[in-house]
This record gives sequence, structure tokens and C-alpha cells, in this order.
Amino acid sequence: MTIGKTCGTEPTHSPPRRRGARGPRAGWSAAVVLLPLLAAACAAPPPPAPVAIEPPLSYPPSARERMLRIATAEWEEWGRQQSDAPPRTRESDAANFPRVLAYWRAVPEGEAPIARNRARYRWGSADTWREPAWSAAFISFVLQGAGVDRREFPPSAAHAFYLDALILDAQRFPALAPFIPHDVADRAPQVGDLVCADRSSRPIGSWRERAADRGAFRPTHCDIVVRVGAGVVEAVGGNLRDAVTLAVMPTDAAGRLLPRGRGEPRFFAVFENRLGRLPPFAPPPANGAPPS
Repeated sequence: MTIGKTCGTEPTHSPPRRRGARGPRAGWSAAVVLLPLLAAACAAPPPPAPVAIEPPLSYPPSARERMLRIATAEWEEWGRQQSDAPPRTRESDAANFPRVLAYWRAVPEGEAPIARNRARYRWGSADTWREPAWSAAFISFVLQGAGVDRREFPPSAAHAFYLDALILDAQRFPALAPFIPHDVADRAPQVGDLVCADRSSRPIGSWRERAADRGAFRPTHCDIVVRVGAGVVEAVGGNLRDAVTLAVMPTDAAGRLLPRGRGEPRFFAVFENRLGRLPPFAPPPANGAPPS
């Protein structure tokens, strides 16, 4: 009697009957008991081994320098526009078409926006680059140009999604993560940091809230700090007043960002930039972990 094939084996045959053994009905009964067990074994293979998560790389100081140099150069190409002064140029100006196109080329979601705005530019439309918002594409362009790989800074058309990756790295690899999140009250922004705000109608007030909301879209905005002075932080960002603009942000006596007025985007995090400031290029940080 053939019981059947087991997982990955040849058919199994029942052994020859011995003297005194009971008739074929006993053999069939054993087969009825065994078949469900064999089927269950086939249906439940062992789980695959977990895939190891690659830790982030440590970058030399040149990556940080390039990041700041590129952000500043872009701001200068747009006419050195400031958030507290009348606009000098706009995204729809013909001279800015290739600039914004380059930003969109830096993110995986860029094909559709580029296709739409190529058509608008061809016909001289005043709506060229009016949508979608390109501020996250600008930040991605700067980091990509600085030579920071996608593993350490995944480019995205939405700030919220690259921030998710930075937060996750800080939690998994606190001693190695290139960016560490801090609440606004806990860190005075330094040159190279990312200052991030929530533009939604119900804004969050902490990076921890974003961590709990990971994977969901949230309208946020981040700028790159390029200068810190007494009572002020200056940061370059994209799609501010339809251009790459220098945002002027007031601070308290300790250098921490002051809350914005009602109706303005709410600051929720300062991401400490550790490019070029981790071993082997610098001593280990005293406390690499983000606050719990």
C-alpha cells in the first residue's frame, strides 16, 4: 500500500505484512492518521532567516562641507532671496525651469511632475512648477549632490518620508546614525542641522509623534541651517515664496527656536547633522542616542 509523497521525498510504501499481523484495514487506518500529519508538515515550512539591516556609513567632513556649499550656491543662483524681503524671482520664471527640474530628478517620484511641467514650460505657462511642492526634492537634491547615499538619506518628494528613515536609523543605530532628532526645546540649531516644521491643520510638536505616525503622509517642511547668530538662525529651503529662500528664524538667549505665530507652520524637530563628526573622522559622541 502506498501512503503517498512526503515533502520533497519519494513515495513511501508500507512494509511487508508479518505473520499474525492484522489485515489491510489496520494499514489503511494508520495511513488515515499519518496523511494529515504529513500534509501539515508540508504546509508549514520553517520561517526564513531574518535579513540583517545594514548599518549606516560614517561620512567624512567633506560631505558636510559639500552639503552646505551646494545649499548656499543654489540660494545665490536664485538671487539670494530672503523670507523677510520682497521676492526677487519665482519658480515660474524661465531661468528657474532647469533648476527645479534638477531637484525633481533627484527623487524617485519625479517623472510625473517633470512630464506635466515640461508641457507647461513649452507653452510658456505662468503655472510652471506651481505644483506639486518641490521643497523635499530640493533637500534631496542637496544631500545627493553632497554624496550622501540613499542608504543614509533616502530621497523623497515628501519630507515626512525621508524623516521617517532618519528617525529609524537614530533609533536602531544611535552611535552611527548621520542625523539625530531632537525636540525644539532640547537643541539650539547648529550649522548643517535640519530644522523641520509641520504645516498641517493639527501640527505635531515632537519628533516622537512623527515616529509614532511613521509611514503616513504629513505636510511638513525642512530647511538647512547655514548660519547661526545672536538671536537668529538662518536656513536655506526650497519652495519658500516660490523660490530657494533664506529663512530668518528668531531664537531665544540660548539659541533655541522661538515658537511661530498662529497659523504658521509649527516647529517639531531639529535634526542634528553628524556628517563628518563620527568615528573614524571624530571621537565618538558622548551620547549618541536620541532622547527617549
